[in-house]
Amino acid sequence: MSEALSKLKYFWEQASPFQRLLGVEVVALEPGRAVLRVPLTPQLWGDPKRQALHGGVTATIIDSAGGLACFSQFTSAQQRAATIDLRTDYLLPVLGEGALCCEGVVVRMGGRVAVSRMRAWVEGDEAHTVATGTGVYHVIRGGER
Repeated sequence: MSEALSKLKYFWEQASPFQRLLGVEVVALEPGRAVLRVPLTPQLWGDPKRQALHGGVTATIIDSAGGLACFSQFTSAQQRAATIDLRTDYLLPVLGEGALCCEGVVVRMGGRVAVSRMRAWVEGDEAHTVATGTGVYHVIRGGER
C-alpha cells in the first residue's frame, strides 16, 4: 500500500470520530476500490429482540465504502468528496454477531462528479449480499468549497 493510501486508511479508521465510534476498519484499499468492516455490536442494533443491525449503520458503511473508493483515486490531500446522492437497497436483515463488510468500487471519476457502486455482506458469508448501493459524490478539487 502506498504512503498516501496508508495515510488515508489511518484517517478513515482513527482520525474520523464517527468512523471510530462505529469501529470501522479498512480491510482493503487500492485506487478506485475500498473494503470496510464494522463489527456487529449490541450498541448498533436497531431491533434488540431480533439482534438486527440498524439500517442507518448499513447505509453509513455503504456510503463510507463508496466515498473512500473515490478518495483513494485522488492525487492531492486537498481533494475531497461529498455525498450528493445515495441509494441503498436492503436485501436481507443483518442479524446477530460478527461483522458487516462492504466493498465500494468507483464506476466513474469525472472532473466534478464521481459514481461508486457498493455491495455489503456479513463477514464469512460473502456469497450472500445483504445490501447494495450507488453513491454519487461531488468531487472537490483544491481551493473549492
